[in-house]
Amino acid sequence: MSTTTLEKRADAPAPAVTPAGRGRRPGERGPLGTVLLHAGLMVASLIALAPVAWLVYLSLGPDKNDYLHPGGIAKKMSFANYGFVLQHTEFLSWFKSTMIVALGTTVVGVLLAATTGYAVSRMRFPGHKQLMWVLLLTQAFPIAVLIVPMYQIFSDLGLIDSYWALILVNCTTAVPYSAWLLKGYFDTIPIEIDEAGRVDGLTPFGTFFRLILPLARPGLAVAAFYNFITAVAEVAFATTFMLDDSKYTFSVGLQTFVSEHDAEWNYMAATAVLIAIPVSLFFYLVQKNLVTGLTSGGTKG
Repeated sequence: MSTTTLEKRADAPAPAVTPAGRGRRPGERGPLGTVLLHAGLMVASLIALAPVAWLVYLSLGPDKNDYLHPGGIAKKMSFANYGFVLQHTEFLSWFKSTMIVALGTTVVGVLLAATTGYAVSRMRFPGHKQLMWVLLLTQAFPIAVLIVPMYQIFSDLGLIDSYWALILVNCTTAVPYSAWLLKGYFDTIPIEIDEAGRVDGLTPFGTFFRLILPLARPGLAVAAFYNFITAVAEVAFATTFMLDDSKYTFSVGLQTFVSEHDAEWNYMAATAVLIAIPVSLFFYLVQKNLVTGLTSGGTKG
């Protein structure tokens, strides 16, 4: 080894050393950065949880005007509002209707979105690119413009005041976005899997259902959650198409607590908390695949 080489190595800068006495890798956060990151996450969590905590707190106030003096709720809080909602309203009917519509929208919407996204991802038919843009364009029309013609269509079909009306109309809102989402996810699945399925004698439908869908489970979980939330939260179509009060969904049932001259905010708060339970349960069932599906769908396409 030459003297020049030894001199160069001797003059090389020493690696950065942290106070703990070890080198810090590139991109590694220091103690201050870690503290600031955790502090920011805590603040963001508090901001996100504050409205939910406030709603739960108001639901424990027994009087409808307690929201005007929230400080007094702590002295007289009770679960009387929940008992009234469960026993003296149509909450259970609302729950049944909402679950029928939400689960129906989820099943039908995910099936339509998955087949559409897979077809555009794998097949090169005339207008396949334009099809996705047309689906996206349908989201540009305001609901107020669509209600009248859709009401006329469903009336001619005899679907007014039926669950199928809401399921189909919710799919018109949820399927375009879900198809875009799943198309991006299908693009990340190697096409060699489709070719292997054809070599094994599977039909295109067999390849799709037996090979592709199991691999696309995270993306399907995201689409299912979006369809479910869309159906539960939809108000305008549910108010227009549902005439029988026994078929009201949660979003329509909440409006019964508000009249022209009065509003029972305590019952509305309690009902809103109860509504959050099935939504939270559905989120719990799909949350294992939710994060993976949200991040994987945008890596290609």
